[in-house]
Amino acid sequence: MRMGKFKLNHYINYIVIGALTLSLTAVTLAGGRFDSSLLFLLEKIAISIVLAVSLSLVVGFLGELSLGHAGFMCVGAYLGGKVAALLVPALGNGPLTFLISLVVGGAVAAVCGIIIGIPALRLRGDYLAIVTLAFGEIVKSLFQNTSDETFGGALGLETPRYDKKYLFIFAFVIVLITLAAVQNFIRSKHGRAVTAIRDNEIAARATGINVTKYKLLTFTLSATFAGIAGVLYSFSNYTVQSAKFGYNYSIEILVMVVLGGMGSINGSIIAATLITFLNTKLATILTGDLAVLQNLLYAVILIIIVIYNNAPALKNFREKYNLQNLLRKLLRHKHDPDHVKDDEAKWDVVPTKIEMNEILSIDLTPQDKKGNTGNGGDK
Repeated sequence: MRMGKFKLNHYINYIVIGALTLSLTAVTLAGGRFDSSLLFLLEKIAISIVLAVSLSLVVGFLGELSLGHAGFMCVGAYLGGKVAALLVPALGNGPLTFLISLVVGGAVAAVCGIIIGIPALRLRGDYLAIVTLAFGEIVKSLFQNTSDETFGGALGLETPRYDKKYLFIFAFVIVLITLAAVQNFIRSKHGRAVTAIRDNEIAARATGINVTKYKLLTFTLSATFAGIAGVLYSFSNYTVQSAKFGYNYSIEILVMVVLGGMGSINGSIIAATLITFLNTKLATILTGDLAVLQNLLYAVILIIIVIYNNAPALKNFREKYNLQNLLRKLLRHKHDPDHVKDDEAKWDVVPTKIEMNEILSIDLTPQDKKGNTGNGGDK
């Protein structure tokens, strides 16, 4: 069987996140302590990456606009958190409870994805965006108006907070699982069918692709990981409140996908990390009366980033100082013969070399046996 060529750019995200997870795990198991704010930030970054990568399936690869991603996250957070609260007295707040809650939260979100996806995915463009937005708002309102005994009502559902020392490790493991599932799906024949639908739905139907099937499959897979992210959120907080999962949060997740580049998994990871870090730091720095400036500064920074990424006048600058191009120039400079050091065969090191002026002064005109040049005298 012929093996395909190994492409580093296909696995660079696994390598970076895996190395980060292993290093942090080693430090934790060795007895090292991290600041609580840093641990909470790492948890939020992992949740944002799962949300951005999963939404990228629908928006970036399928080409459909969904504004209800926070709704699926809400379902996973409430159902997974409720299961965890019921299991903790019997099983304790350990890995088994964590795993069962993840499965339940992801499965219920997947079912919601199927129920909403069957009628919604017959729509396109703005109509699909409106339906998914309505779903998110309906889910939020339903949980907000439940009784205190079921899901906590307006005050929210009290959930068991997982140990801060280990939760961020499990969160990044789930990030790796999400990347593996999404990237392998996209690179399979099913993923090629999905991108064919995005490029031209009519042509995809003409070639025999079941458009409804693949739309529903993509939508369900995206909803599943959104539900898993919701379960992570419930374990990262002591209370789950439905107000968190509103329209603005869905827009924030969408911004991560768009800012990172449509159909770019690595871009979604970077954008999710930057936006989460930016939000957290602004909330920490701008306190008291300055808190009103948080959304303003956040919006200004996002506008600057969007202009930089899309302005035609900056195209040459972006291409010239692109990270990939800079790395390529660095490697080319490294292997440039003019910059090779300690080369024993270099021209200025070889002791038996002939000076260039000596070579230029040699008369190469052919001579006869008597020493006469070939271009003078009689024949």
